[in-house]
Amino acid sequence: MNYKIKHVRLREHLLFLAISSFIFVCSLNEGFFWDNITFGYKMGLHLYENGLFHFNFPDSFDPGHPPFLAFIQASAWRLFGKTLFVSHVVLLPFIYGLLVQLHIFVKQYTNNKSTTLFAFILLLAEPTLAAQFVLIGPEIIQLFFFFLALNNILRKKNLLKTIGLFFLGIVSFRGMLLFAGIFLFDILRHLLFQKKTIIQFLSQKNLLTYFTGAIPAFAFIFWRLTVKGWLQTHPNSPWKSLWHFVNFPEFLRNLLVLGQRYVDFGRIAIFIFIIYILATNKNLFFKERNKELFLLAICSVLPIIIISLLAVNPFGHRYFIVSYLTFFLIAYRFIQSLNRNKKTIYIILIGCLIGGNFWVYPEKISQGWDASLAHMPYFELRSKAIGFLDSENIRIDRVTTFFPNTGKIDIVDLSGDLRVFQSTFTGDQPYLFYSNVYNLEDKEYDWIENNYTLLKQFSSGQIRIEILKHK
Repeated sequence: MNYKIKHVRLREHLLFLAISSFIFVCSLNEGFFWDNITFGYKMGLHLYENGLFHFNFPDSFDPGHPPFLAFIQASAWRLFGKTLFVSHVVLLPFIYGLLVQLHIFVKQYTNNKSTTLFAFILLLAEPTLAAQFVLIGPEIIQLFFFFLALNNILRKKNLLKTIGLFFLGIVSFRGMLLFAGIFLFDILRHLLFQKKTIIQFLSQKNLLTYFTGAIPAFAFIFWRLTVKGWLQTHPNSPWKSLWHFVNFPEFLRNLLVLGQRYVDFGRIAIFIFIIYILATNKNLFFKERNKELFLLAICSVLPIIIISLLAVNPFGHRYFIVSYLTFFLIAYRFIQSLNRNKKTIYIILIGCLIGGNFWVYPEKISQGWDASLAHMPYFELRSKAIGFLDSENIRIDRVTTFFPNTGKIDIVDLSGDLRVFQSTFTGDQPYLFYSNVYNLEDKEYDWIENNYTLLKQFSSGQIRIEILKHK
């Protein structure tokens, strides 16, 4: 199978630079959110205050993952100051790099400049990817190294492939699983499409590439087990209850959740289209490039899927972004195979994906708020709500709030405000700081509705923050 090995042109680099700059400007108000509070702020602050190589984090917030994001955040804070602006600047090169790698990925499966551009736009419309572009988190870093490794597997460039694998395996444990997914894809691709034997695949050069790429991951795991004695959970871990093997009903529930993750936020349109095309033209599946993409869409995240289905721990939409993007490219190739209505179908699919950023579920249905752009007004509203509390002389330590707003105000916005919200809801606190981006239990919603009255509401789009007072 021949791949287009072309360099990215100057005007394409300028386009990626413009898109990166636009994302950067739009994200400047985005603070630390959901899991990134641990991966970025808490771990980063520990390294900032105790030394960049002080990786022995307190058990109270140690998730076990490599501190890749925390390390680069803390390094930048020491050099330029602990601000949101600096935190977003740190991610800018990875945003730019991912755009380049996504374009190279698309180029290898499209026919010309025009089809490459439109396929690239379709991938960028993916809502969960868009959310990761604006948030401060490890996802964009991980995706950049994944596609750097993948593209150079396809283009047979071992040095860049090794570099991609080397860093992919040290971003997070999920990066290690993506490493395993790439390895599985590479093996099956050699066996099924290049008609080579397993012995031919396990050549000295290939083995050296994968062993070299795996060094940081194995070194980190060895260090964790030697120093800590555990990888992700320990007897006193706040996540201990979430990591054990599922029973059969829990396994079925996980299957449903997995399916929901794939079709959420407008992606359902992509999969309906793919299923329809395969039902009406099965021959498209058997085209070699399409089969290879289907293999990639499954193999790349198969290790993550297996662990997600077998563990009680809930899994996020962002875990499967590489698979979503591959399916989107398949959908675009299917559009190109049509004899008519190509533009109409493309516009419909783009519209469904963009519209997915406006999907907001009723409050008693948990939502992946870090998986679409729907959350974006939250940070500005949060600042206004804190300002209202100050103007009313309501002390922050008398106000209870919910994850991911618990703890110091500084945890989210790096404002230097070290006042601390109450973090445990008991039902009798005098004031509540509530937003519909907090996924509460049904009984908590009911108790709040029956026992608290609204003092002030701030809203923008479908996001709102309420300051409530006990009746």
